[in-house]
Amino acid sequence: MKTISTIALFGLASCPLLTAHEGHKHAPKGKAVTEVVKTGQNEFTYETDPGFGKIPSGAKLGPTHGGVAVDKNGLIYTSTDGDQSIAVFKPDGTFVKAMSPDLKGIHGLQIVTEGDQQFLYGAHLKQNRVVKLSLDGKVILTIPNENTGEIPGGTKGLTAVAVAADGSIFVSMGYGSNKVHKFDKAGKIIKSWGSRGKEEKQFNTPHGLGIDNRFGKPRLLVCDRAKKRLVHYDLDGNWIGVHATDLRLPCAVSFLGDHVAVAELQARVAIVNKEGKVVSVVGDNPNKKQWANFRVAPADQKPGIFTAPHGLSFDKDGNLYVQDWNATGRITKLNRIRESD
Repeated sequence: MKTISTIALFGLASCPLLTAHEGHKHAPKGKAVTEVVKTGQNEFTYETDPGFGKIPSGAKLGPTHGGVAVDKNGLIYTSTDGDQSIAVFKPDGTFVKAMSPDLKGIHGLQIVTEGDQQFLYGAHLKQNRVVKLSLDGKVILTIPNENTGEIPGGTKGLTAVAVAADGSIFVSMGYGSNKVHKFDKAGKIIKSWGSRGKEEKQFNTPHGLGIDNRFGKPRLLVCDRAKKRLVHYDLDGNWIGVHATDLRLPCAVSFLGDHVAVAELQARVAIVNKEGKVVSVVGDNPNKKQWANFRVAPADQKPGIFTAPHGLSFDKDGNLYVQDWNATGRITKLNRIRESD
């Protein structure tokens, strides 16, 4: 029988989710990798999957400073800055392969279905470009290309890519101009907007992007990281409004039904509903010294506790795969607990 520990299970009515654990000085003691840890609240409660994401022969996964994507067959892709480049795993944690060694340093990652095929889109921070790949790692498209035209502010510092149903490609320049660009499916520049500043419609590190289909007409959801908020635009780049505030440095998003999971660099994952309210916090770390800390060693990492979530993805069953920003590399699988389980 597996052992289950409970971490970060706070009643929503009795304590504010946004401040859970912040008064603690020390993280819980380390747990054996065989132990299953429970985390989250309400319908988004999870158990850790011990040992997920190990590389054969003890090789390092990382450094990890990238994204996570899941294909329709359940394979998990996670980008790294190291020798694994893009590492692929089965849902049970079995390592399948490392691919595209020349594409180390993909920062944001998304899988898109086009007709009867799936493709990986990546914000290739190391080479200041967007890449579209087949699932076996072959480069299909790069941006900029001969069709692109002049990109205001250039492509240095791109952090995320999102693709709409019509093939439009959106790219955020979170480490550069703080603009968002819209391209057509061939990579031609259509429109650019945004700048760095303190005004409501300005950004401070637009880090992650997602196509939000929860409101009927699709929207672009932007992780405005340093302002600790999510904001909405329509797909023509027109401002809709602020969706969620008081987050902990949101980096990336993944959608499941009416909810969105947010990877927060300050050591937790938040589940946000359509009203922009946090309804569950997952993997909340009580040790602020580990928040957004790239150098947390494997021996100091606790099961069910994050240090710096940077990329994540739901699978079709609502399980979560979360990548921490980490020097040696870390990816965690969280199995969703159903009421019938």
